[in-house]
Amino acid sequence: MNIAPEVKGFKAYLILERSFSAHSIEAYLSDVHKFAAFMSDNYPQISLSGILPQHFRLFLEQLTIAGIGQSSQARIVSGIRAFFRYLTLENLLPNNPAELLEAPKILQKIPEVLSVEEIDAMIACLDLSKPDGLRNKAMLEVLYGCGLRVSELCSLKISGLYLEASFVRVEGKGKKERLVPINQTAVKHLQIYLQQVRNHQTIQPGKADIVFLNKFGSSLSRVMVFYIIKKLAADAGIQKSISPHTFRHSFATHLYEGGADLRIIQEMLGHESITTTEIYSKVSNQYLRDMMVQYHPRF
Repeated sequence: MNIAPEVKGFKAYLILERSFSAHSIEAYLSDVHKFAAFMSDNYPQISLSGILPQHFRLFLEQLTIAGIGQSSQARIVSGIRAFFRYLTLENLLPNNPAELLEAPKILQKIPEVLSVEEIDAMIACLDLSKPDGLRNKAMLEVLYGCGLRVSELCSLKISGLYLEASFVRVEGKGKKERLVPINQTAVKHLQIYLQQVRNHQTIQPGKADIVFLNKFGSSLSRVMVFYIIKKLAADAGIQKSISPHTFRHSFATHLYEGGADLRIIQEMLGHESITTTEIYSKVSNQYLRDMMVQYHPRF
């Protein structure tokens, strides 16, 4: 099955109309090529217009036999569905044979969440007499106060800070920007870091607009943020499996427990789908059950 022209157009569509990242585009094209290879090996005479829903089912069966996990299968299905949706949008196919294609159901893991007391305990372990202590306190307050991904934290820009208006501009997945509210505690410690630490650093070329810098005046790496948080968790005696993303989970869970609407949380997290955000309602339900187990005499 020769689909080179269609794949070329699909790639342009993902770049120009969907603004996908290079990594996402590569993954989508890889998914399409996997299905095309399956069709070429098993149904060499069938063209794109001859593909039927049963071909997708057989393809998924082959993936299962090959030991491809449900999570990977779900991603592959997402890429294939996007490709055939593109073909119908561009009138390259009269009907979409992948319209009813469903991904395998994935068992969602309940993410680890920190309590406010645990977050405070980690922050209390910082040595605020040192420059990196002031930086790390601002960093943790921003992580928890804004629910950022670690990549968004590392790429946060001075030009994206609207602290008087209590907002920060964040560049998320696919270079999509969003405005996120920032609380006054985070604003306070961010200003302390900017004025007392960052203002006195020699900044490397090209890094003048980056908020959080290492001691060499360059961007903090994701690995360094992981290391800082892992060490603080250990210092605070927290036994949970902690990462920067745990602060994002905690941000969303605490908002939901406080009564925030899931759509609002979705907007602040930058999730494309509400189903991604719905995990936090399950986290909250798990929290309620844990409280029952801990305090109810019948448990």
